Amino acid sequence: MRFGAAVLRSYESPFTLEEVILSAGPADGEILVRIAGCGMCRTDLAVRRSAGRSPLPAVLGHEGAGVVVETGGPDTGLSVGDHVVLSFDSCGHCRSCRGAAPAYCDSFASLNLFGGRGEHAARFTDAAGGALAPRWFGQSSFAEYAMVPARNAVRVDPSLPVELLGPLGCGFLTGAGAVLNSFGVGPGDSIVVFGAGAVGLAAVMAATAAGAVAVAVDRHPGRPALAERLGAIPLHAATADLPDLAGRVQRLTDGGAQYALDTTGSAHLINTALRALRPTGHLGLVARLHTALPLEPGTLDRGRRISHICEGDAVPGLLIPRLIGLWQAGRFPFDQLIRTYPLAAINEAERDCDAGRVVKPVLLPEGRGR
Repeated sequence: MRFGAAVLRSYESPFTLEEVILSAGPADGEILVRIAGCGMCRTDLAVRRSAGRSPLPAVLGHEGAGVVVETGGPDTGLSVGDHVVLSFDSCGHCRSCRGAAPAYCDSFASLNLFGGRGEHAARFTDAAGGALAPRWFGQSSFAEYAMVPARNAVRVDPSLPVELLGPLGCGFLTGAGAVLNSFGVGPGDSIVVFGAGAVGLAAVMAATAAGAVAVAVDRHPGRPALAERLGAIPLHAATADLPDLAGRVQRLTDGGAQYALDTTGSAHLINTALRALRPTGHLGLVARLHTALPLEPGTLDRGRRISHICEGDAVPGLLIPRLIGLWQAGRFPFDQLIRTYPLAAINEAERDCDAGRVVKPVLLPEGRGR
């Protein structure tokens, strides 16, 4: 099978739109999905910053959504014509997977970041027969089609705009899941979110939907105002504002936030977030730390704690339908954060994302876009 895909051939080069070849149909437990839309996530772009960790050349993309066109075997639980949102891969049989914590799968890194399922690697090549890396996050959905383990896919109502739903499989799932699953935020709680990108704004929307007070902190001039439209108290974190930032959050949250979510990976902001917490407060980190994290004296006193959160502690088959329900009720307006691009404009989408001109690019393989 031949189809178009965006290939990343080196860590410094732009994406190239190429014809790729899938030499076999779905194996047992797999499905072939015609991609209707795929979100661009910061994790896709982080491949460049962590050169060598993820194999290239590769087709990236892990916020895909589309329509099932073929199934492998009778046990996928899905049928041709089903509309699906695709999420991260997991083995399904380790202790974490059996314990409804697939984001902490024993094989998470190897399946999603470092080469996928090796037994299927030879099936995916470029037009000249050159090998492409196995599936990225079980998908490689910057493409017209994706071969996916059925456990990655969540069936959705076919009346929904499936081309916009892909980001619910990772970025929006991570932010919302941190609030709803990891923290269990409820009415009257308070949360401060550092970084008003896709993950941070999803956290804001989820907190607002849960009846909590949300404070959103970002240095980008337009992001605090966007967070305010989504229900948050905005704080612009210019350099001059940083020394008193924790105090400002404390004043806005009646003595300190119960929860804080850092999406930046900045050691300074992580310490600021800890100081902004009330006693027994909980700070969650979703960004990968690339340096040591020196904690300032006293930041973990009085019951404060810190943890890393992966994929919003989510079971995608449970959280994605919940977020869709909130969206349908007007309480999780994730579509306001999306700008669509044709797949051929993937490099423009990357530049816009890096520059902060768009919160969540979604690539449409069939050439649509606005």
